[in-house]
Amino acid sequence: MWSWAELPAARVVRLDAPDPDALTLSIDPLPEDAPAIATYFAAPAPSAAALVAEVLSQLETAAAGLYPAWLPGAEGITAGGAGVSAVRALAFRLASGSGHFGPFLAQLAETSLAGAARRPTRFAPEVRAAGLARVLAAGFRRSRAALLVHVPPGLTVAEEEALVSGCEWLAYRGELGMWLTGAPLLAVDRVEAMTVRRPATETAPVPLDVPQTAARALRFPAVAGMPHPASSAEKALEAALASREWARGRAWNQTHQSGPLTNPIRVDLLWRDERCVVEIDGPEHRVRGNFEADRRRDVQLQLDGFAVLRFTNAHVMTDTDAVVVQIERFLQDRRAGTFEGSRYA
Repeated sequence: MWSWAELPAARVVRLDAPDPDALTLSIDPLPEDAPAIATYFAAPAPSAAALVAEVLSQLETAAAGLYPAWLPGAEGITAGGAGVSAVRALAFRLASGSGHFGPFLAQLAETSLAGAARRPTRFAPEVRAAGLARVLAAGFRRSRAALLVHVPPGLTVAEEEALVSGCEWLAYRGELGMWLTGAPLLAVDRVEAMTVRRPATETAPVPLDVPQTAARALRFPAVAGMPHPASSAEKALEAALASREWARGRAWNQTHQSGPLTNPIRVDLLWRDERCVVEIDGPEHRVRGNFEADRRRDVQLQLDGFAVLRFTNAHVMTDTDAVVVQIERFLQDRRAGTFEGSRYA
């Protein structure tokens, strides 16, 4: 039995788990002993090179979304003017004291700052694989990174070989842990199998907030302190709150744990002093299992003294002002000690 910390880096292994989806859910929030883990939903690929190209493309998109978490000092730098020069200088400074390759990191920082569609890169796949693995790890303040790869069912012998060979290349070149789950491997027998040890808990894992929107998709947990890069609704709400003085004290994607035997609960937005939690729900939260898990989580938070305000993605995106007004009213009532006629302490 293996914990996340004990799983190998720079290798391809098969993780035996009775429920691959539960395995994915258990890494959001990331366990303290885990590397930075992104989840990749693989699709049949015609060759190992095609799989590698797709994974690198997805990792570049993820790196841009995670910016500036992986580039210390870049917070607050805006595109235009001296912004590009500033982030490039920060990238080279970071690279000088770390394992990052300066030119690659500088280009990635420039592209991330601009927020534009990814441009063709002049760097070889080997450079991109190593650089993106380091960026993923840095974004979560971890020393290494891994991909949890969901193997699709029904692969042909050639497709299974392409998947495993591509993962082996990424493990070697990027020093990534490539951990396979999902459908079993029926043709390739060179991948070691391991069983992941998960601690017994009193509560179910928290559903991921980012649904699988395409067959080939890479998703990753939220980074504490910032809206989830894959959530337009979280980013829109943060943009609306940023200039409002009453919104002080907010913290995105924080964890709360009721006790040592319970799973940490990741909440979208938290005002800890006011004990106010704001959740922003996408359509996946209407699925029966997720809906039930949300209700259990809400009850636990309420038992611990938190109020939970829930809004849908659509509500936030189409009527942001109304959402902001409702949050403001709740916080102001809490601060005044008049919420629901009771004294707030």
